[in-house]
Amino acid sequence: MKYIVMLQNKVDMLKAKALGTLTKKEGQNTVEYVLMLVVVVGVALAAGGLIKSAMPEVWDNVKQKILGSINSAN
Repeated sequence: MKYIVMLQNKVDMLKAKALGTLTKKEGQNTVEYVLMLVVVVGVALAAGGLIKSAMPEVWDNVKQKILGSINSAN
């Protein structure tokens, strides 16, 4: 019987510890969210700049391939 009571106390202690861990309200604060937003916006701007500089060349290649295909079909 003593063993069962000791085991029950241990289970109760583990339950209380688990519930305490789940109910903690620690996490990201506003500063961390702002920093993540800055990183995401920075990456998006950098990618946009790279795409923008490459777009005229891409469109010229597409245009040349379309015109080449039209000319070779005639």
